[in-house]
Amino acid sequence: MKLDPTTMKDWQIAEAAEESLRSASELAAELGIEDDEWTPYGKFLAKIDVTKVLARIGAGRKGRYIDVTAITPTPLGEGKTTTTLGLVEGLGKLGKKVIGCVRQPSGGPTFNIKGSAAGGGLAQVVPLTALSLGLTGDIDAITNANNLAMVALNARMQHERNHDDAWLAERGLKRLDVDPDRIQFRWAMDFCAQGLRSIEIGRGGKLDGFNCASGFYITVASEVMAILAMSSDLADLRKRLSKIVVAYSKSGAPVTTADLEVDGAMCALLVNAIKPTLMQSIEGQPMLVHAGPFANIAIGQNSVVADRLASALADYVVTESGFASDMGYEKFWNIKCRCSGLKPDSVVLVATVRALKAHGGAPAVKAGLPLDPVYTHENLKLLEKGCDNLLAHIDIIRRSGVQPVVCLNAFYTDTQAERDLVRRIAEKAGAAFAVSDHWLKGGEGAIELAKTVVEACDRQNEFAYLCDLSEPLKDRIEREVKEVYGGDGVDYEPAAEKKIAALQADPETAGLPVCIAKTQYSLSHDPKLLGRPKGWRLPVKDVLVYKGAGLVVPVAGEIKLMPGTSASPAYRRIDVDVETGRVKGLF
Repeated sequence: MKLDPTTMKDWQIAEAAEESLRSASELAAELGIEDDEWTPYGKFLAKIDVTKVLARIGAGRKGRYIDVTAITPTPLGEGKTTTTLGLVEGLGKLGKKVIGCVRQPSGGPTFNIKGSAAGGGLAQVVPLTALSLGLTGDIDAITNANNLAMVALNARMQHERNHDDAWLAERGLKRLDVDPDRIQFRWAMDFCAQGLRSIEIGRGGKLDGFNCASGFYITVASEVMAILAMSSDLADLRKRLSKIVVAYSKSGAPVTTADLEVDGAMCALLVNAIKPTLMQSIEGQPMLVHAGPFANIAIGQNSVVADRLASALADYVVTESGFASDMGYEKFWNIKCRCSGLKPDSVVLVATVRALKAHGGAPAVKAGLPLDPVYTHENLKLLEKGCDNLLAHIDIIRRSGVQPVVCLNAFYTDTQAERDLVRRIAEKAGAAFAVSDHWLKGGEGAIELAKTVVEACDRQNEFAYLCDLSEPLKDRIEREVKEVYGGDGVDYEPAAEKKIAALQADPETAGLPVCIAKTQYSLSHDPKLLGRPKGWRLPVKDVLVYKGAGLVVPVAGEIKLMPGTSASPAYRRIDVDVETGRVKGLF
């Protein structure tokens, strides 16, 4: 069956592609993974035991390492995941042994606005239904591990309230004396449920838990998810889980999952989740899908273990960072690469003509309404102005010591003059450039991009971290705002100022990497400031510490750890064919 993105929806293409998918056993054998190193999940999925594989073949790096990032997102979409898949397929067309590494989609976006993040057109991860609806259970395991910690905390608070020290001592417990106003952890759910952001729990009698304020965040914002993404193996995962600070005592001492003696049970829930899931592109290249933290509120990367495994097995590894280079790539550069020990050979920066026009001041895109004609007709003036945003992201990547490859993700409405203008601007800024038509043509449409990336990988770069971790926290935050985002400085609210001072004074937290939480829709904290905003300062309202993940998280602007569901969510269009049992409507 001919797959035609111009007449078929993504889910229809993915469904049709299943007729020619390669089995997981075939993919594993091709990669040199032995039978006792993987576990099948049906015919097309497998969990890979990375520890076993690397113990046998060694953890040394074999492949070239490529990160895919993008310009500042717009409602039009830039196609970053689609480009990641297109590049994997393009490298496959060149005969390269390639593995792609992407995050697992969250149920929140899948059933809300963004969709499954499986790619699109002829550049997708398949099978789509499995990818989008739970996969091999990792996100459920993270949800359960997170919520087990909350169960342990609330039960402990109830028992300490209801009983004296002698009663506790008989049961081997020491009073933790948790301050109900300083609980740091929340419940997790992998949907966008704004009604659960702030709740009250424990209403009822003395046996109905401890009555206090609480709330939910989306599972992918949980520290447990960040820990999964950053851990190097099961032992590292176990160690990190024990460091999670769930609350503070009334004397100000941290209360950890180890204090609650729940860390071991949390790890037991995650034994299988530390193993990446083997999937494939529509054209049959192996893909490792693992972890899924958001980039605006977390680190925005697939897992360290997936990238390390892929780097030991393939000649080329294509990984993807969430959102734009100020968010995802910055965290890849300064956090993930520190954890993995890997450094990129090339970085791909994805842009579209339409998105650049939006940054140039084109009329706002409104859901459900037709696009303004400026997006589908040639307008070089708007496009050139919007390229200020592209240049900002080129500068961010160059700041890391890598010359980016700008990929113009092709749309049929692009004119040759528009493509030539973006090429001239990108090349003048020192970037390589390629147009890719992978959405329409798959790997064939991405050959120019693949060749450009191969050439870029062969050039020496001078990759270096933005800051040394011995520098003061405030200095590092200031440098990120000025040198990455392009702001004038940082303003701390009093509570945030107090917290950052305490973190700096603590040897355990003073040297942790910084992971700023801010909007993805602007280089600044304000989503209304498109393009390359100037003359602004970053307002830090709060500072969180994730001791398990090993991160200090300044929170800028109105960032919600639990997104809300829109008025026109994707679940309205998802259904099941009751005759075949096949899911339809995913995108």
